[in-house]
Amino acid sequence: MGLWIIILPLAGLTLGWTIRWLYARFQLSASEQRAERIKQDAIKEAEAKKKEILLEAKDNLIRERTQQERETRERRAELQRYEKRVLQKEEAVDKKTEQLEKQGEQLEERSRVLTTREEGLEHEEERYRSELERISGLSSEEAKAIIIQSLENEAKHDAQALINKIEQEANLSAEKKARDILVTTVQRLATEVTSEVTVTTVTLPNDEMKGRIIGREGRNIRTLETLTGVDVIIDDTPEAVVISCFDPVRREIAKVSLERLISDGRIHPARIEEVVQKVTREISQKIFEEGEKVLFDLGLHNMSQDAIKTLGRLYFRTSYGQNVLYHSKEVAVIAGMLAAEVGGNREIAKRGALLHDIGKGVESDSDLNHAEIGMELARKMGEDPRVINAIGSHHNDVEPTCLESVLVQIADAISAARPGARRETLDNYIKRLENLESIAESFSGVDKAYAIQAGRELRILVNNESVSDEQSKDLAKQIAKKIETDMRYPGRIKVTIIRETRIVEYAR
Repeated sequence: MGLWIIILPLAGLTLGWTIRWLYARFQLSASEQRAERIKQDAIKEAEAKKKEILLEAKDNLIRERTQQERETRERRAELQRYEKRVLQKEEAVDKKTEQLEKQGEQLEERSRVLTTREEGLEHEEERYRSELERISGLSSEEAKAIIIQSLENEAKHDAQALINKIEQEANLSAEKKARDILVTTVQRLATEVTSEVTVTTVTLPNDEMKGRIIGREGRNIRTLETLTGVDVIIDDTPEAVVISCFDPVRREIAKVSLERLISDGRIHPARIEEVVQKVTREISQKIFEEGEKVLFDLGLHNMSQDAIKTLGRLYFRTSYGQNVLYHSKEVAVIAGMLAAEVGGNREIAKRGALLHDIGKGVESDSDLNHAEIGMELARKMGEDPRVINAIGSHHNDVEPTCLESVLVQIADAISAARPGARRETLDNYIKRLENLESIAESFSGVDKAYAIQAGRELRILVNNESVSDEQSKDLAKQIAKKIETDMRYPGRIKVTIIRETRIVEYAR
């Protein structure tokens, strides 16, 4: 009994372990079967995807091949078209070459025919010349001289007749031409240059505005003159006042301020001060903008604001009627082109040319001239020594030490001397009149000569005993010819010779 107690539990344990081992074995077998099924499914799916990828790749390959074949056919067709065109052009060239060869042969044939004819004509001409010399008893050179002399006499006769006709027409139209000359003179010389560059005229709506500008006891005009530093001249000129000042910037500020006050109608010291301050700011801004604009147009950089303002002040400055800022810009352009032609430094040449007159824009009480003031300013700005030398040497105040300085001198002379750049100064005008009179007085028989009508007419008094009427005509032509040769002048100059006989007797 005791033995069964021991055997039965052991048998139960063995049976339980056996059952669990069989169950685990069954589970393992099921897992392996499931894994095998998954593996087979994966293999089948991979095979299906592989087939699908292969089919897609074949389709792409077929499409690419079709595209390549289509492009190849198009290129082949294009090449065939080009080839056909080339063949057609070659055929056309061959035809033209054949035509040119034929034309060349025809021209050679014509040239041979013409040469033969020319030789025949030369023989005929020689025979006729010999026959004519035999008949006339003159050689060919003698006959030629006689013919030339005859033609010369005939030409002189025709020329004299033409001259007489022209002189008659000139006498008939003298009054009209004289009127035209007077009108031209008034238009050219109506205003002197000094007035144009030192005064400005402001137009008024009526003469009553003059009283408002003057104000009670003159307080308005005094306020305007004090704030702007100009002289306001109110005279008998109808509907106009004159602003006088040698500083062009102050003159411009006064002009704009006065125009705005007239337009606004409110003219009293407080309003004048307000307008002047506003206009001063606007003019200062315009000065800076004009300086920047020139630098931008020329492609120059690295310049201080003070230098730009000084450069912009030249916009309101004129020299012999020529705007100094536009003149400086023109000189810079010319200097740059010259430097490019001769191998100089374009940047230095343009910079020196632009700044060569900058001394004219500096407000200074110094006794130095504008070239020396410009040199000092450029030295303070840290400019290149070649630029400083170009500024100082453009009027030969210092010796030019580089090629660019010489180019600035040349460009300055070109800009200032070109026709129309500057108006004639009073000294040059007087010198031109004196030259006219001295030319006339250099001829014998001339007693007095007077340049009148602003140099457009030269009136000459001759000695009636030494110069006849016929000689007077020839003398007038000689003087006119010498004026054309020795002088340069606008328009034309009329030469008038006066010959008169005076007999004086006294009754006693």
